[in-house]
Amino acid sequence: MAKFKLIVSDPSTGKSSVSEVEGARAQALIGRSLGEVIDGSVLGITHGKALISGGCDKNGIPMRADVHGGAKKYIVLSSGPGFRSTRHGERRRKLIRGRIISDETFQINFRLQKDAETLEKPTAAQPTTEPSPMVEKKSKPEETATKKAKETKKPSKKGK
Repeated sequence: MAKFKLIVSDPSTGKSSVSEVEGARAQALIGRSLGEVIDGSVLGITHGKALISGGCDKNGIPMRADVHGGAKKYIVLSSGPGFRSTRHGERRRKLIRGRIISDETFQINFRLQKDAETLEKPTAAQPTTEPSPMVEKKSKPEETATKKAKETKKPSKKGK
């Protein structure tokens, strides 16, 4: 029987909550993949939807969205979940888990999503405060010179 630890984070408040599910509610999550948006009622949230953003198994092996399936695999990594480089340009072969939630998954991370209905859509009757597209902003010559100077600087190499 599947049992998961769910961590649901709310980006608007910056808080997260931890809960555990098992039984029928846990079975509803098996077969879902990272990046999928699900209804909050599956998680016990009455409002909104949740995005599956990550997870790991009982040994702490992280899930990655770019690996197919739910099995463990060794892949060469240079960045992202499951790898922290110690020097610039380092790559290593690391053990990670695929994006599909299975019985071996221990923890699943979720991020709450805003509903499309709650977002206000501007109507034609409301006046806009934005300038018309026909009016061009004139920039000062010294501002453009400093912008060009910033763009031409090369970033310094870290880890030398």
